[in-house]
Amino acid sequence: MIGRLNHVAIAVPDLDAAIAQYSGALGADVGAPQDEPDHGVTVVFINLPNTKIELLYPLGESSPITGFLEKNPSGGIHHICYEVDDITAARDRLTASGARVLGDGTPKIGAHGKPVLFLHPKDFNGCLIELEEV
Repeated sequence: MIGRLNHVAIAVPDLDAAIAQYSGALGADVGAPQDEPDHGVTVVFINLPNTKIELLYPLGESSPITGFLEKNPSGGIHHICYEVDDITAARDRLTASGARVLGDGTPKIGAHGKPVLFLHPKDFNGCLIELEEV
């Protein structure tokens, strides 16, 4: 069901410092910051030859990243995103097997302009999983 790894998301306490580190020290191809108000984050994608890294920074006081950074002040890996061909079929298959989809189960449009869903980390070895339809 899952396809290729789309990205690994890292929550960061200082977006400018993280951008400078990836573009300067690591010499990576770093995209422009992009506000995603529906998800409460500002994202920056780092393009790698085989996948992407997504830097996440809180956007607004109700951002889910704020709570993550309170528990992890230095930042850290927030989630892993896998591609799926049909997000509705993937959701239905996962919920039928007992997996929990966060929110109301309705896909939202993600930072790439495609439908996304998040799966409860307690159902996947402590890892928050994002599915993105391609």
